Amino acid sequence: MPAPAKTRILVVDDSVVVRKILTEILSGDPELEVAGTASNGQIALSKFPQLKPDFILLDVEMPEMDGLATLKELRRIDRKVPIVMFSTLTERGAAITLNALSLGASDYCTKPTNTHSLSESADTIRAELIPKIKALCKAAKLVRDPRVAPSSRTIPAVRMPRKIDVVAIGTSTGGPNALAEVIPAIPADFPVPIVIVQHMPPTFTTLLAQRLASQSAILVNEARQGDVLSPGRAWLAPGGRHMVLARDGTSVQVKLNDDPPENFCRPAVDPLFRSVARLYGANALGVVLTGMGCDGLVGSRSIRDAGGEVILQDEKTSVVWGMPGSIYDAGVSEQTFPLSRLASEILRLASWGRIISDRK
Repeated sequence: MPAPAKTRILVVDDSVVVRKILTEILSGDPELEVAGTASNGQIALSKFPQLKPDFILLDVEMPEMDGLATLKELRRIDRKVPIVMFSTLTERGAAITLNALSLGASDYCTKPTNTHSLSESADTIRAELIPKIKALCKAAKLVRDPRVAPSSRTIPAVRMPRKIDVVAIGTSTGGPNALAEVIPAIPADFPVPIVIVQHMPPTFTTLLAQRLASQSAILVNEARQGDVLSPGRAWLAPGGRHMVLARDGTSVQVKLNDDPPENFCRPAVDPLFRSVARLYGANALGVVLTGMGCDGLVGSRSIRDAGGEVILQDEKTSVVWGMPGSIYDAGVSEQTFPLSRLASEILRLASWGRIISDRK
């Protein structure tokens, strides 16, 4: 029986050293091969038709044709091939990366800082990039191959929760674009606070919060220590720190900490969801959007065990159905909705509970 075909990768970066390091790292995985490299976008575009790569790693800043311009051209040619931006941990790099995600990039991977040794840099890239390549290519195959059917089960009606007092959202790969569709659709008079964990490093979360705020009727802020929750506002966990909620008298406050990563992430969804379950019990609504891995599974189980509700983005509209899929497969929640319906479903659940409560 022939071995399965390897995933073919096109590496686009203006640095000879970076191209060499990436080629060595990626070729070291038995499931991957670097089909070609390019030093700028023009060369990448000329090679794309011949190489027909399964995946493209695209540097953000390059001479002659930069990452954004290259991305736009690639998306005109192929709407489905996974493209991950290789970004610096700078404000400029973060801003360009967020633009790239809005223009159709599948995800991003951050370049190690100069403080890393060569071996540390290689380990960091290997740990972050290779799982993304495999997850994104698997998701792309599900979309492209009609023989690979998405999960299909009979979905029961949503268990109507009691009055909702908080909405907690968790997401990762594909999350910035998903949040950009959900949060701006929430009305200014939304009756409860929203707390969000998006797997992202510092600076990136600052800019993401600013972008969401500029697009939304509700106020959106990157969370700070001691912020007091109030209705009609949203708080995004800052990169590099876990966000949990704690009661202080009659108010609920944001608490940030540097506890060890969970599910290889900080911020992680599970710590937030567990704190929401403890404080709000049956009055909590958890929402898990697109993302790779299984962060949010344990926290979602805590919310359900406390009597709250959890709803999920469906497989078809998720960039990667790892996080919501793990919750669905574990039987913690079967309530899946396309991305376009999630904001209305969140509003329906929050409003329904209040209508019933007011009638009592």
